[in-house]
Amino acid sequence: MKKLGLSFILLLSFLSLTGCATGGASTERYTLPGGSDTKASASSDMSGSASQRTLILDSLELASYLESQGIILQSDDIRVREASSHLWAESLKRQLDRGLRQRLASRLPNTRVLESGNNADALHLRVIVDQFQGRYDGLAVVSGRWQLYDDSGELLTLKPFDVTQALESDGYPALVRALGRAWDQVAGDIAKGIKAKG
Repeated sequence: MKKLGLSFILLLSFLSLTGCATGGASTERYTLPGGSDTKASASSDMSGSASQRTLILDSLELASYLESQGIILQSDDIRVREASSHLWAESLKRQLDRGLRQRLASRLPNTRVLESGNNADALHLRVIVDQFQGRYDGLAVVSGRWQLYDDSGELLTLKPFDVTQALESDGYPALVRALGRAWDQVAGDIAKGIKAKG
């Protein structure tokens, strides 16, 4: 336990120092990396004729404390803080929404993944994100739940997700990359769940 506490203190110290190294005047902005297979999705998604069904991403909701510009760090079991000079380049919600659509399109080649609409026979996906942050034990944490509905609004699936990824090095870039890998894993799990439904 002491080792975990020490590693987190070192991680926080490094993250704080990188923000203060230039007197606090420097601001870094970050975008989530694309998934490992999102480039392939561009070509597979354009093949429209092979699509057998439609999936509409109805809404992606964030816990209110995640709707901030600063990257969130969890300093212990009950406290979180927002970085003041390490910010998202655009809203986290928009990045997660776009990234999820791209990842699902690449993993569900026979499905058109749309942002909105009322297509007949379409499946509807709702995703709630409760955690998307760095944690005191040196892990990136992503948790929440997803719900899949049929076109009449009947709930088909409700599943939680809770994914952690270790940082490969110190600092905010490593944290953002680890969060991206965690989001990849969430998208993969959702895709598997959707495939299981037909």
